[in-house]
Amino acid sequence: QVLLVESGGGSVQAGGSLRLSCAAFGHTYSTYSTNSMGWFRQAPGKEREGVAAIDSNGSTSYADSVKGRFTISQDNAKNTLYLQMNSLKPEDTAMYYCAATTLGYVGPSLGSSEYNYWGQGTQVTVSS
Repeated sequence: QVLLVESGGGSVQAGGSLRLSCAAFGHTYSTYSTNSMGWFRQAPGKEREGVAAIDSNGSTSYADSVKGRFTISQDNAKNTLYLQMNSLKPEDTAMYYCAATTLGYVGPSLGSSEYNYWGQGTQVTVSS
């Protein structure tokens, strides 16, 4: 069983920054050495979309809409995943979810179906 707990969301003005954290309990790369973690978001009335992902080799992928602004990273010693979000825009407003997979190697996939564990979400609101 894997428990994911996000934090760091909040309200910020356009152009500002936030850093999201996701603490993973029961999931370590030493245990699931071929698995990935990712950040997804869902705005009201829209489908969930992949934002950024990282695999156990450190390979990353990003949605085109956040490239150059968001950075995903991980601290394996702390079992924590991060998402540094800079130059935030109102269209980044959404509920952000952390996800992990124990289904085998999927690389830094942005496909939500590849992930079988999800956090409860943290709200990010960007005002213009």
